[in-house]
Amino acid sequence: MIVSRDPSELPAADRAVAIGTFDGVHRGHRAVIEAARASGLRSAVVTFHPHPREVLGYEVSLLSTFERRLELIEALGPDDVLVVEFTLELSRLAPEEFVREILAPIGTRILFAGEDFRFGRGRSGDVALLRALGFDVRPVPLVEGVSSSRIRQALRDGDVVSAAGMLGRPPELEGPVVAGDQRGGTLGFPTANLMVQPHLLVPGYGIYAGFALGHRAAVSIGVNPHYGGRERRIEAFLLGFEGDLYGRHLRLELWERLRDERVFETEGELIDQIARDVERARAATRPV
Repeated sequence: MIVSRDPSELPAADRAVAIGTFDGVHRGHRAVIEAARASGLRSAVVTFHPHPREVLGYEVSLLSTFERRLELIEALGPDDVLVVEFTLELSRLAPEEFVREILAPIGTRILFAGEDFRFGRGRSGDVALLRALGFDVRPVPLVEGVSSSRIRQALRDGDVVSAAGMLGRPPELEGPVVAGDQRGGTLGFPTANLMVQPHLLVPGYGIYAGFALGHRAAVSIGVNPHYGGRERRIEAFLLGFEGDLYGRHLRLELWERLRDERVFETEGELIDQIARDVERARAATRPV
């Protein structure tokens, strides 16, 4: 797969293009990219970074890091990826200018997009306009029940199983392991404290079963109220793991929400509950 940042970097070819932001590369996004691959032409994915909402000053909660998005796209097997830098200047282009600067130079012949795809200044460009400009546009029907907004809401509710069904894979958190309170080690359950990018969506507070580095994991997302914490932490105890994780990049799958976080009467009760959480994490099933 060739990844380019400028249309001129791609080799000349007639292309079937899948276009969209594709945050999270959920099942609906996959349908668009797979349709381009099946067209018979050289396939390309056109995606945007940073996320348009971030550039336009809106709140954004990403389902994946940009690097993970590219990995997930690559796994679907397109020939090329064009990463378009989204800027305020780009957002102000008329749809016809966007076509002239981005789509035409890469040899777009067939264009695949979700039925609700919009582009150009004020989101004024649509499928009808693209057809009027001479493209063979093939809208890909939305996958029933699947949307980025639904996935985000499921994750905010802690429903990682429903989110996994829409994503087609378990939801993930990733980032470097940084120093924490080191309290888990004193309780007998040493944890890796994960630092995630600011715009990455973190599921609702609670205790989860998950998976990382080939190991089942018991994961705490929250403020650790038993110790009066106020700062959000993402802490993972990897079952059976031995070694130092500080400074390593950790990708953590979330499989199941086990319970709410809460305050315990004694530290002994907390330790007993963690032990039960660990056993439930050991028995958890990957949701997809």
